[in-house]
Amino acid sequence: MSTALITGASTGLGAEYARQLAARHHDLVLVARDAEALHRVAADMDGVSVEVLPADLLDPADLAQVEERLQDRTKPVDLLINNAGFGMGLSFETNDVDDEVRHLRIHNEVPLRLTHAVLPGLIERRRGRILNLSSVAAFLPRSTYSACKIWLINFSRWANIEYADRGITVTAVCPGFTHTSFHERLGLPPGEEGISEWLWLDAERVVKESLADAQAGRSVSIPSKRYKAIVAVSRLIPDRLLARAARTGRRKDR
Repeated sequence: MSTALITGASTGLGAEYARQLAARHHDLVLVARDAEALHRVAADMDGVSVEVLPADLLDPADLAQVEERLQDRTKPVDLLINNAGFGMGLSFETNDVDDEVRHLRIHNEVPLRLTHAVLPGLIERRRGRILNLSSVAAFLPRSTYSACKIWLINFSRWANIEYADRGITVTAVCPGFTHTSFHERLGLPPGEEGISEWLWLDAERVVKESLADAQAGRSVSIPSKRYKAIVAVSRLIPDRLLARAARTGRRKDR
């Protein structure tokens, strides 16, 4: 039985990854700041071992603990899901610059460090998967959120090629608007986001499709045909027009 480590596992997509992987008989290591919420998620898992590892990934000591867990050869992790993240609720010039740096670190530095920690063991065993949660926002010129997310795509595309011959796949998952608590944390309660209903996805579908894409060895996963079409069309539109279209929704990422 293989083991998956999931960051941001207390709610939303992270908790859904935990549920679906447990149903596939993966043991789990659940990482998030909220220990109580992690234990609630763990309590729903049957028939698998669940390890709860509370950690603030922006705290160097906590991050080091998670890195050490990934490096533990006696309890190997075969699947890493870098899901932890948060959005910025205001425009770039209004946000506190230290918050922007934290935003950059959680979306880029933390996945880089955790990937670096898990890779040696995966290479030794010649198998493993890494999923990095990006966003369709990565394909739009849309604030520092999209800038962080396009980095994850390019990092994943490179790593998927670099380590493919050693049995390792790396996939950037790019969901569109997904029903989770992510938008509520930005102060956008359900029904007030101003987003058309047809654009919304269920977390269950996002996770199911992304796991299938990772299984197939794809470097980029864009769940749902509608978002695949949106991304394809966006590549034909000049950046200035894309930015104008995205401006009204820049506080509603992922």
